[in-house]
Amino acid sequence: MADLTQNLDKPVRNALTENHENERKLTILEKIYLPEIFKGLWYTLKQMFKPKVTMMYPEEKWDPPAIFRGRPVLVEDNGKERCVACGLCARACPPLAISMQAEETEDEKERYPAFFEINMLRCIYCGFCEEVCPEEAIVMSKDYDLVYHSRAEAIYGKDKLLVDKEDLKERLDFLKEYKNRQFGQFWKFRQDNNIHSVRDRDEEWDTGLSLVDLLESKKETD
Repeated sequence: MADLTQNLDKPVRNALTENHENERKLTILEKIYLPEIFKGLWYTLKQMFKPKVTMMYPEEKWDPPAIFRGRPVLVEDNGKERCVACGLCARACPPLAISMQAEETEDEKERYPAFFEINMLRCIYCGFCEEVCPEEAIVMSKDYDLVYHSRAEAIYGKDKLLVDKEDLKERLDFLKEYKNRQFGQFWKFRQDNNIHSVRDRDEEWDTGLSLVDLLESKKETD
């Protein structure tokens, strides 16, 4: 068995010696670093004359696509919020940023949020609230430029959250194609009525059918 204590004072491979077998010898130009400095300056000079892609914010602002997830807002439909205060968005919110209080109404939807608040300091823009909402009442907008001067200003109520559905058309059209494609195989979404659950939107939906029966019925209708 070899003596493991030998050559401890003088290791075989020492990066500080000039005889290191894996160390590359530098030329005189490489030692003074001038060629590498000129290469960096030449690269910077070339980039100066290329077309600029940087937006001069805030004079120029980015227009996000429909898939962008900005701050969540409430959809206002015919002067009223679509929200039925079911509380699913508050339950699904990971940082617990959403709070609401439901009250009864004489309208067809029966309930509405007496107050609806989102703490934007907690919001992480995950989009879970949008995913679980059965009424498409809360969606992610294009608004990303948010400024607060105090913590109280970061708590948005219905006065700041309600946005007309016409201003959210791009996002709503995107959700129509993206959201829950499996439901689209069996239920036809009625655009003229968005205050009922998914099952109420198709009068021919049979609760006694299994998933296999639903697939078979879908093939027959196609």
